[in-house]
Amino acid sequence: MPPPRTRGTALRRQLAELRGPGVPARALDARALAALAANPGCRRRALLDGAGVDKAALAGALGAPSAFGQSQFALTRGNAFEARVKADGGAELLRLVHRRLDPAAEPPERAELPELSAAGPEGRAERTALALREATAAGAWTLLDHPMLALEVAGSPAFLEPDAVVVHPDGSWTVVEIKSFPMLDGSADPAKVGAAARQAAVYVLALEHAAARLDPAPRVRHRVLLVCPKDFSNLPTASAVDVRKQRAVTARQLARLTRVQDIADALPEGACFSPELPAEELTAAVEAVPAAYAPECLAACELAFHCRARARARGAVTALGRSVRAELGGLSTVDDVLAAARGEAGDPDDPAVAALRRAARLRAEALAGHRPAAPPGGHRQETLEQDGERQGAACR
Repeated sequence: MPPPRTRGTALRRQLAELRGPGVPARALDARALAALAANPGCRRRALLDGAGVDKAALAGALGAPSAFGQSQFALTRGNAFEARVKADGGAELLRLVHRRLDPAAEPPERAELPELSAAGPEGRAERTALALREATAAGAWTLLDHPMLALEVAGSPAFLEPDAVVVHPDGSWTVVEIKSFPMLDGSADPAKVGAAARQAAVYVLALEHAAARLDPAPRVRHRVLLVCPKDFSNLPTASAVDVRKQRAVTARQLARLTRVQDIADALPEGACFSPELPAEELTAAVEAVPAAYAPECLAACELAFHCRARARARGAVTALGRSVRAELGGLSTVDDVLAAARGEAGDPDDPAVAALRRAARLRAEALAGHRPAAPPGGHRQETLEQDGERQGAACR
C-alpha cells in the first residue's frame, strides 16, 4: 500500500504520491489541454492530468477500458508524412509558410535549424527559449523542429511540443501543425480542422508566454499553418487557419480551472490513483474527485466510459448533454425532472419547471387524441407482426 499523503508537502511530491510509488508522470500535451479547456468544470480531469496519471491504465483498472486514442497505423502514417514535410532542412515547409503567411518577405533560400536537444523537458524548454531569442535577433528564416514550450495550467507546469515553430525575417513567430488527414480540393474535414485549431491555439498561448519574457516581445502570429496531404497523394499542401477565437476561448477556460493544489488538498488522506491498487480502493479515490461528464467526453477522455456509467447510475441530466443540462436550471437528476413535469415537485414559478409541465400537458393531450383503437381480442402485437410480414412479402 502506498504511504498516506502528508499535508503541506511540495506540490510535485504530492502529485507523485497521488500517481503511486515509482509510477512515472505522463506528459500533458496540447490535445489534452484543449480537451481540458473544453470542460473546465471537471476537477477530476484537471487533477489527473496535472498529476500526470495515465488515464488509460486507470480506466482499465476500473473495469471501463477506453477506446480513445490513435491507432498505430495512423501514428506511423502521420510520422512518415511529417518526415517528408521536413525533409531537406524543411525547405518545402518553409516554402509553404512563405506562400501562405508571409509572401511579402524574402523567399527562404536557406533557413537556420538550431539544435534543441537538452536533458529533460525543463532543459529543452530553456534551450527552445534561447533559440527563439537568437532567431528573433538574427532576422532570418529559422525552423525550430519539435521545440519544447512551457505553460502553467491550474498551478501545475505543462510542457508542450508543437510539430514546428517558424521565426520569420521580421522576428514574428508562427506555429505549424502537421496532420495526416487529407485536404480534398483545398478543403479538409471541418471537425478535424477545428480540433487542430484548438490544439494549435494552446501552442500559440505557450508561445505568447515565451515571447512575454523578451524585451521587446516578438509578435506571435494568430494565423497558424495547417499542413496536410494533398487529395489522395502524400504531397504536402497547406492552409492558413486563424485561431484567434480558439485562443481566446482556451485562455479563458484554462484560467477558470481550479488550482491542482486546491483539488489535491481536498482529497482524503491516503488517496492514490495507482493502477496496482485494488479496484474498490481505486474507485473510491476516483469518486472522491468531482467530475463533470458530458457526451463530448467520449471523444476526448480515457475515463469517459467510467464517468458515463456513474452519471447514468445517478440519473444525472449531464449524461444527456450540456445543452439539455443548461435548459433544466436547478434540476440535476432525471427523477427531479420527471417529478417536476408531473407536478409533484419544483417551484411553479421556475421557468424550467413551467416549461416541463406545459410539455407534459401537450404530450398527454397528443397521446389522448391520437391513441389507436386496440384490435378485437387484444392481439395488438400479433397484428403488428402480421402487418410487418405482409409488407415484407410485398417488398420481396
